[in-house]
Amino acid sequence: MVSDVIHTNELHKVDPVFGQLSFDNHEQVVFCNDKDTGLKAIIGIHNTVLGPALGGTRMWQYNNEWEALNDVLRLSRGMTFKSAITGLNLGGGKAVIIGDAKTQKTPALMKKFGEFVHSLSGRYITAEDIGMETADMDLVRDVTPYVTGISESRGGAGNPSPITAYGVFMGMKAAAKYKFGTDVLEDKTIYVQGIGHVGEALVEHLTNEGAHVIIADINEERLQTVSKTYGAEIYRGSDIYSENMDIYAPCALGATVNDASISKLKAKVISGAANNQLADEKRHGAMLREKGIAYAPDFLINAGGIINVYAELEGYGKTEIMRKTENIYNTTLEIFTHSEVNNSTTHNSALNIALDRIETRKKEANK
Repeated sequence: MVSDVIHTNELHKVDPVFGQLSFDNHEQVVFCNDKDTGLKAIIGIHNTVLGPALGGTRMWQYNNEWEALNDVLRLSRGMTFKSAITGLNLGGGKAVIIGDAKTQKTPALMKKFGEFVHSLSGRYITAEDIGMETADMDLVRDVTPYVTGISESRGGAGNPSPITAYGVFMGMKAAAKYKFGTDVLEDKTIYVQGIGHVGEALVEHLTNEGAHVIIADINEERLQTVSKTYGAEIYRGSDIYSENMDIYAPCALGATVNDASISKLKAKVISGAANNQLADEKRHGAMLREKGIAYAPDFLINAGGIINVYAELEGYGKTEIMRKTENIYNTTLEIFTHSEVNNSTTHNSALNIALDRIETRKKEANK
């Protein structure tokens, strides 16, 4: 496995799928198309050594199909490491549906997508992600059992967003403990970029702890609602990365930690819910380390959601869900220690621990 990920604008230089660095030895990539419902989807199964590939479905209006492909490859790859480092017996998978979730998502489209999931016979188990709701997972459940995150009334664990946010909160507190010597976030200035379901729940935790929370989002209606509900300040500037802050919490799309943002970033800690926050894992992980910014690896601290839906497969309840999610705090501190001892970035430290677990299981299976 590799940690390099190619940029979308370079895809024309390489083979469309196998030539991408983000392909990273994926086991299977499935392209799904249905003319009647308008469904255009891609399912990525990265690795199933530890178990079936579980990961959410994201519906997004991508600029082009290459962008959608690169996204699903990076996301499914991240799910492999997320499950591995969290100790779950799951592999990594993800799906993307190309389209506007607000205007193009229909019950027929979701059920047709469920049929494609079902055709994989359990190698991929889907769940909720950006552009999806619990009700959408219930529609998928009508045609396949290979779905998690269904409503509690149907025996599921419900919306995973609050648990995801709690895990990010735990990871943030651990990063603060490492950087500031205390995990108390009272009076810390924290910028939350992206206030969807997870971002809003994170804002609630931070506000309850007495942090000074500033929120940013492209959706003005969401900004107003969250600001009024929790008393958070709305960011009205033009360059969030140049602002004075203690903690930067990216909770929208990935790759916001890049050459341009790192050069301006004044935060001492990066801890957010977004996947694939580092545009280039090696280079930007190293840049953060050189700058003294404590980065809590995204695939570790945003694992609360998969812990929540994994409960549906393993049959454990809310108490165990919360215990496993709270343990993200301890694992995050371990990663910072591992990074120091091995003189590596926190991303590489977390990645190596995840890879070691996968390789150990692979050797055991081959005995």
